[in-house]
Amino acid sequence: MPDDALGLAMLDRFRGCLRAPCVYRDGADAGDAHVYEHYLVPSEEWPESKWEFVESLRTPVLDVGCGAGQHALAIQDCGEVVAFDVSPNAVRTARARGVELVFVGDMFDPPAESGRFETVLANGTQIGLAGSLDGLADLLASLAEFTTDTGELVVDSYDPTRIDSEAFFGYRPDSRTGVARRTFHVEYGGLRGPDLDFLLVSPERLREVAADAGLDVFDVSYSAPESSYFKARLR
Repeated sequence: MPDDALGLAMLDRFRGCLRAPCVYRDGADAGDAHVYEHYLVPSEEWPESKWEFVESLRTPVLDVGCGAGQHALAIQDCGEVVAFDVSPNAVRTARARGVELVFVGDMFDPPAESGRFETVLANGTQIGLAGSLDGLADLLASLAEFTTDTGELVVDSYDPTRIDSEAFFGYRPDSRTGVARRTFHVEYGGLRGPDLDFLLVSPERLREVAADAGLDVFDVSYSAPESSYFKARLR
């Protein structure tokens, strides 16, 4: 079984000190994993746009792949949130930070009750781990089963039609319009995390896949006008 490299780096950084650099690795290329910036920035240091996003999420929330619990920690101040992550050390970090309901679990088999959440949040481009467009449709349909009749699924990705392939770490092109891949693993000290192969889709491709899953993408927002990163809401 691959090591929980990223999760342990989160836990060590939260406790005050990384014991070694934590990096993304793609062949001979390496890049900083930015553990603090991606997972541990306290909410009082968030930009207003991030607060607006969190405050827009209707509770109860199912936080899928919660990492170190940054969203869950903020959400639980105003409503119920159930969080889980496949990384045991990420879950330990989230608990240490004060997330009350957080468990070890896999997004392909969520440890939660179906049909009870107003929001299912899958942040961190992790839906790309579904591997294929058909797999993505199956995953979206599965996650949507955990929403209420009025609930929504919130996901994110990078838009391949906006990506600078030379500057985007782990980029792999695809012959299909609006589709690409990102491949890397995490290294932390002597630990090596699993090989990660993310499917990246444009909003247009996501709409097609969502339709196959019986869902509608009713809102798309980019993090900045020229950015490739976007969030989408489905129901």
